[in-house]
Amino acid sequence: MFAVLKTGGKQYKVQAGDVLRVEKLAADAGEKIQFNDVLMVGGDKTVVGAPFVDGAAVQADVIDQIKGEKLIKFVKRRRKHSSKRTVGHRQKLTLVRITDILASGADKSGVKAAIGSGSVAAVAVAAAAPKKAAAKKAAPKKAEAAAEAPAGADDLKKLSGVGPALEKKLLAAGVTTFAQIAAWSEADIAEFDEKLSFKGRIEREGWVAQAAELAK
Repeated sequence: MFAVLKTGGKQYKVQAGDVLRVEKLAADAGEKIQFNDVLMVGGDKTVVGAPFVDGAAVQADVIDQIKGEKLIKFVKRRRKHSSKRTVGHRQKLTLVRITDILASGADKSGVKAAIGSGSVAAVAVAAAAPKKAAAKKAAPKKAEAAAEAPAGADDLKKLSGVGPALEKKLLAAGVTTFAQIAAWSEADIAEFDEKLSFKGRIEREGWVAQAAELAK
C-alpha cells in the first residue's frame, strides 16, 4: 500500500518504512505526527483525491531535526557597481519515518497533525502556549486571594469606597465583619485612618453608620 502526500509545497510517494527528509515541521524528535494532505492512496484499490482523499492520512515518527547540504549563492559584480558577495545557506529539514497509511478514519486517530514550522497554524499554536501558561499561573493567585478572607467574614466591599485593595488592607488588620466597624470609637477611627493610610475616608464615606446597617 502506498500514498502520495503533500507537505512543504512538495509531493512524496511513500509507503510504510520509508524515511523522508521534508521541509521543517513544528515537532520534536520522537513525536508521532500525521500528514493529512493525502492526494492519492494506492493498493488493492486506488483512490484519487479532489484534491485530497477524505479521511486518509499518513502517520510517521519524527527522527530528528536536521539541515540540508550547504548551498552557495554567488552574486556577481554588475556593471557600474563594485560589489560582489558569496552567501551560504543550509535548509532546515525534518527527518521522518513513515509508520502507517490510513485509507480512512484519520480524523479520529488523535495523532498530532504535521504542521510546517513557518505556517500560520504553527505560529498561532506557539503564540497561544505562553497565554495558556500565564493563565495557569494566574489561577493560583485568585485562589490565594480568596483564601485570605477567613471563614465567616463579611463582604467588606459593600461599604462605600471599599474595593478589593482596601478590603485586603482591612482583612490584614484583622477587620473581618461589619459588627467590628460599627463598634469603632473615634479613637479607633483615628488609629485605622493613620495605620492604613485611609486619609479620612472612614468618616467621609460614613463606614461606621453603613456597617451598623449592614450588620443587622
